[in-house]
Amino acid sequence: MRALLAIYFFVFLLAGRGLQAQWIQTNGPVGGTIRCFAVNGPNLYAGAWGGGVFLSVDGGASWRAVNTGLSNRHVRSLVANGSNVFAGTLGGGVFLSVDGGASWRAVNTGLSDRQVRSLAVSGANLYAGTEAGGVFLSADNGASWKSVASGLPDAEVQSLAAHAGKLYAGTRTGVYLSTDNGASWRAANAGLNDATVRSLVVSGSNLFAGTYGDGVYLSADNGFSWRAVNSGLTDRRIEALAASGPNLFAGAWGGGVFLSTDNGANWRAVNAGLSNRQVEALTVSGANLYAGVRGGGVFRSADSGASWRAATHGLTSAEVLSLAASGSGLFAGAGDGLFSSTDNGANWKRLDISQANLYVGSFASSPPHLYAGTGGGVLLSTDNGVSWRTVNSSLSNLNVRSLALSGTQLYAGTEGGVFLSTDNGASWQSVTSGLSNLHVRSLALSGTQLYAGTDGGVFSSADSGANWRAINNGLTETNVRTLAVSASNLFAGTWGGGVFLSTDSGASWRAVNNGLTDLFVATFAVSASKLFAGTRRGLFLSCDNGASWRSVSGGLADSEVQSLVVSGSYLFAGTWGSGVWRRPLEEFAEP
Repeated sequence: MRALLAIYFFVFLLAGRGLQAQWIQTNGPVGGTIRCFAVNGPNLYAGAWGGGVFLSVDGGASWRAVNTGLSNRHVRSLVANGSNVFAGTLGGGVFLSVDGGASWRAVNTGLSDRQVRSLAVSGANLYAGTEAGGVFLSADNGASWKSVASGLPDAEVQSLAAHAGKLYAGTRTGVYLSTDNGASWRAANAGLNDATVRSLVVSGSNLFAGTYGDGVYLSADNGFSWRAVNSGLTDRRIEALAASGPNLFAGAWGGGVFLSTDNGANWRAVNAGLSNRQVEALTVSGANLYAGVRGGGVFRSADSGASWRAATHGLTSAEVLSLAASGSGLFAGAGDGLFSSTDNGANWKRLDISQANLYVGSFASSPPHLYAGTGGGVLLSTDNGVSWRTVNSSLSNLNVRSLALSGTQLYAGTEGGVFLSTDNGASWQSVTSGLSNLHVRSLALSGTQLYAGTDGGVFSSADSGANWRAINNGLTETNVRTLAVSASNLFAGTWGGGVFLSTDSGASWRAVNNGLTDLFVATFAVSASKLFAGTRRGLFLSCDNGASWRSVSGGLADSEVQSLVVSGSYLFAGTWGSGVWRRPLEEFAEP
């Protein structure tokens, strides 16, 4: 009897361990791409691309994720109506929260296009602008929807505004107006020149349209006629507009925030402290102005844009494109810079890399040297990431997608082929013979062989990149995003075709996708006999060289895995929209 109890207890322990095995989200990096805001009393909501919805109840001083039930976290639009908050997502339709974001549920009955780009409220009516289906109307808080796109010639509705019984739709071909709740539409474009209208805002008796490339337009007659109001507007790629009293704000894709105090007649940049100027969203709440930026999260201004400061505490929605372990540090490359942690992600700090293009997509490490590939070349640290300097030369205008290091030879894979440096990046030479103009997304080394994964398949070089040859026999998908070497095996992760294995240095390939339910593979990591594959829909593990795969995504809230690294006893996963997650390697037991 005692032996039987011991067996039961042992089984219980194993079962408990299996139930507890899960991913833990680290405390960063902070940031992310903020596409929209909503204000509802003291609550400020931010919609993060890939990270879902975040809530602040203290004016942006701190944030917390509120995503329970939000099955699609690509949030494109937010709107509040009384006690209800609605989130429009690209792919998941509309979600409703009646408890301040604590929980969400999909409300899509009748919504035939779930690619929701914009939302607007007018009285009891809720409107959704979609990517291909025009405008939909709900008169019952999203419980049911009907199409109200009759007469709307452009079905891609990028912005909506409702005011005084009128509904305006901003599209790729200008503005359209409905005065009967969407039952009929007519063009309201005179003077707009078929501009792409990304944002609309009403200020007093004026209607403003923010266009991508043509700046800001003003209509003083409900859209019957428009005129450009761009004096002083040095960036005319307008993504967002916001109005507060006499102040009108425009958020530009690269120029930051502009202010006009005379209905757009004159503009001036108000960017002091706004370190990221790719503005995607603006809103005003009380005395504060908020800007949502690409990759950098939220910035707040309490003085109408005269000065800004980051408001990202708790905003763990960063897009982590690359990871590296070097020395005692863990490094994360994001869409808005470079971060480090020395305590397995419990704390992160942003590193000063003094470069305009903060997009960090790759690493290579040989302590104390650490290299980072960015959207504007290569950075070098000779003290394990404490300080950085640019080592660009001919790479300064190239997006460095991948790096590989072999002794004194540093290779950089770019949109213009492969470059080689033998002096720590001080100088570079192009080594692209045979590669044509292919985009090199990944690099791998095995002995004297150098491999390049490109949008045209896999290439190999046996002479340090001087000459390349295609090795694609059996590779049915040639968009190769990632490569990995494990013993004598070479793996290629493709975007749409899954994983391919070569056991003869790339001379032939075969697909190894049994159990791999998502064939869009972005990254690999190898730990002993374990091969991990990060995909659009989670993380998969193979312990038999790809012969079979199983999902190991349990607890990983954001399943779009962009980067992986093994550091110490942990596997770290960088995601698109929810920062870095970790899990002990010992939990990945072989079946």
